[in-house]
Amino acid sequence: MHPDLVISAAFPRLIPAEILDIPKYGAINCHPSLLPAGRGPNPIRLIYEGDDKVAVTVHRTAAEFDTGAILAQRSRPLPDDLNGPALLKAWQEMLGECLDFAVPRAVAGEPGLWQNADEASEAPFFTAEELLVDLTEPAHAVRRKVAALNTLAPQAQAEIAGVGLRDVVATYAVPAACSSVRGEVLDCQPESWDRAAHEPGTVLEKHDDGWTVQTADRPLRLVCRNS
Repeated sequence: MHPDLVISAAFPRLIPAEILDIPKYGAINCHPSLLPAGRGPNPIRLIYEGDDKVAVTVHRTAAEFDTGAILAQRSRPLPDDLNGPALLKAWQEMLGECLDFAVPRAVAGEPGLWQNADEASEAPFFTAEELLVDLTEPAHAVRRKVAALNTLAPQAQAEIAGVGLRDVVATYAVPAACSSVRGEVLDCQPESWDRAAHEPGTVLEKHDDGWTVQTADRPLRLVCRNS
């Protein structure tokens, strides 16, 4: 079997040179970051560490991971529903857009744009300590980290005061006024939820599927697997 083009995605090993020599138009790889930023096995780390966008690059394969010439890139702001499945959906949509652009370029023999190594950054796997989210940080930072950790599978955890360690599968902002979350009508925020009245990390309310806690700047709704 002699393929015309090899396309790899989420493949953690280098493709040997003898394989790359087989396809007529070479091989390309799909990487979920704006390369050269976020090279390595865990580009979702960029969002965990503060990036405000979701991104995808399709590039030619090279002798070293994620260093080949770029054929297509896309990015968009973080989704309003800042949770793991929404990040994954955004990646999948942009990947399709990138492939529609990159594959014809590869077949046409276009070399692509070489990456600037001076702008490169590495994205290693999360450590065990990084899986534990700090609820005393601002709410958006907590949401961003939980979403990043849960993009492929739920792995975010939090130490909830008086409750212990829990697996956090989703987070939702708690507005200052009455509103709804996932179609469920919430009560108006009680006056007792005033930031000045509670230290960050304080549990404000218990729910069937989690808790509302005070972060550094506002209450945040946590949905937990083992509530």
